Amino acid sequence: MTATTSTTLRPATTPATVTFVGAGPGDPGLLTLRAAEALSRADVVILDQLARENVVGRHCPQDVEIIDAGHGDHGQPLTHAANAKLVVTTAKSHRGCTVVRLMDGDPATFNGLAEEALACAKAGIPFEVVPGVSAVTAVPTYAGVPLTCATSTAVHVMGMSGAVDHACTDPNATVVAVGNTDVLMRGLGALLEAGRAADTPVALTQCGTSVAQVTATTTLGEVASALRTVQGPALAVVGPTVAMRDALSWFETKPLFGWNVLVPRTKEQSGSIVGRLAAYGAVATIVPTINVEPPRTPQQMDRAITGLVTGRYEWIGFTSVNAVKAIRERLEALGLDARSFAGLKIAAVGGVTAKALLAWGLNPDLVPSGEQSARGLLEEWPPFDDILDPINRVLLPRADIATDTLVAGLLDMGWEVDDVTAYRTVRAAPPAPEVRDAIKGGAFDAVVFTSSSTVRNLVGIAGKPHATTVVACIGPATAKTAQEHGLRVDVLAATPAADVLIDALADYGAARAHAAAQAGEPVRRPSQRRPATRRRARS
Repeated sequence: MTATTSTTLRPATTPATVTFVGAGPGDPGLLTLRAAEALSRADVVILDQLARENVVGRHCPQDVEIIDAGHGDHGQPLTHAANAKLVVTTAKSHRGCTVVRLMDGDPATFNGLAEEALACAKAGIPFEVVPGVSAVTAVPTYAGVPLTCATSTAVHVMGMSGAVDHACTDPNATVVAVGNTDVLMRGLGALLEAGRAADTPVALTQCGTSVAQVTATTTLGEVASALRTVQGPALAVVGPTVAMRDALSWFETKPLFGWNVLVPRTKEQSGSIVGRLAAYGAVATIVPTINVEPPRTPQQMDRAITGLVTGRYEWIGFTSVNAVKAIRERLEALGLDARSFAGLKIAAVGGVTAKALLAWGLNPDLVPSGEQSARGLLEEWPPFDDILDPINRVLLPRADIATDTLVAGLLDMGWEVDDVTAYRTVRAAPPAPEVRDAIKGGAFDAVVFTSSSTVRNLVGIAGKPHATTVVACIGPATAKTAQEHGLRVDVLAATPAADVLIDALADYGAARAHAAAQAGEPVRRPSQRRPATRRRARS
C-alpha cells in the first residue's frame, strides 16, 4: 500500500463521498458483498483500530491510501469526536475521491457511526452506510452459544455504561455485553446486584471469529475472577443458552483450530492450501523458498514457440502452473495467443495445472486419473504410433531443475522430445530473523511440503523445523527428501494433491484431539509443548 490516491474520473471540485463500511467482527469471510464492492472503489480507507489491514489488501486497489483512525500522532487512542473530525478533514482534503471509513463489526453498533455521520452531514459531505456483521450476534454464534431458544426468547444488549434495566434480570433472558475488562466487570457486576442469579451461566469470548478465539464458561457469581485473565476487548453472553455450548461448539473444535501452519511456497501458488487450512481452523504463514525467473537467454523458448506455431509438435506437456505461465507470457510477448495451440494435443500433469490451462481457454486432452506426477502422466500417455500419429515430436516446457523421468519415459515409447527450459527456479532469500527463529524454535504447529525442492530450500534458507513441528508431505519422493534432511514425516497424502495433503493433516489433528479427549487431557497444539516432556529427536 502506498500513500498516494488512485486516479479518479470525477473532477477535483466534486466533494468526496464517505462510505461507512462494516468490516465484520474478525473473520474476513464475514465481509458482505456490498462492503467488498465499496472497498474495491476506494481511493482512501480510514481504518478502525480493530479493523484488519488484510481486508484492505484483499479488496482495495493497490494504490489506496490508508489512514489510521485508531490512534493519534502520539499513539493515544482517538475519541469518537476526534475520529469524526478526522473523517471530515480527510474528505475535505481528498475532493473528488471515494473515502471508505472501515469500522470493526457493524458501524451502527458501539462504533461511533452517529457522531461521525452527523459530522459529515453538518459539513455537507455526502455519505452512505454499508451495514456489517455485528460482533453481538457473530461472536456468540462462533462460540457455539445461540442467543435464543424455545425457552429463551428475549435478547438484551448491555451498553458501555453498564446500566441494567429490569428486563435483563429475567432468568430466561439472554444478555450480551461487549467491552474491555473494566466495562464488562462493571456491567456484569451491576447485573448480579440487580438480582440476576449468581449461578447463571456466562460465556466469555476473546478474539471472536478469528483462529485466536478463546471461550471460557463460568457463572455470573464467578465472572469477576475469570475477567482477571482477560486481556483486551471481549464479549460476554449471560443466560441459559450458554449451557448449549458443549453440544454446539463448532468453530473451536475444528481439527486444526488455532494451528499455525508453515507453507513454504510462493503466495501465488498457495491460494488453495491457505483456503483449505482456513476451512479447518488453521492460519497459514507463507514463506517463499524459490523464485521463478525467465531463462537466461530466450532463444531456446523462441525456437519452441516457432515450432509450436508451424506444426512441429504432436503433443505439448505441461508439468506445472509455472510452465503454463511461462509459455503464455512468451506467446503474448510475441503477439500470439491460445489459437497457436490449434491441432495440438495438450497434456497436464494434474488438476491444478489443468485449471491454469482452462483459465487460458485450453482444455487438456490428457490429465492423469491416478497419481498426479511425471510417473502418473507416463502411465496414461499413449505410445507413438507411426500410422495414427502424423508427427512424432513432443514439446516439454519445464523448469531448469526438472528430472529426466518424463523425458526418458517418452523416448522409450517412441516419441522425440524437445525438453525446453521455460523458466528457472532459484532459491529465495532467507526469511526475516523472527521467522527463522520461529521455524527452528517450534512456534509452528505444522509444515506442509509439496515437493522435494521445498524441503531442500526451506532447510537451506531457514534451517530445519523443530522436532515438535508436524511434518506433512505430498508424496513418497517428498517424504524421502524430508527424511534425508533429518525430519520425521508425520503425515503423507494418499495421492499427491495439495487438497488431499491438507485433508490428511486435518485427519491427523482430529486424531490428536480424540486421543487427548480419551485420556482426559486438554487438547494442545503441537507448538504448546508440555514443559516436563522431553523433546523427542527426529528419527
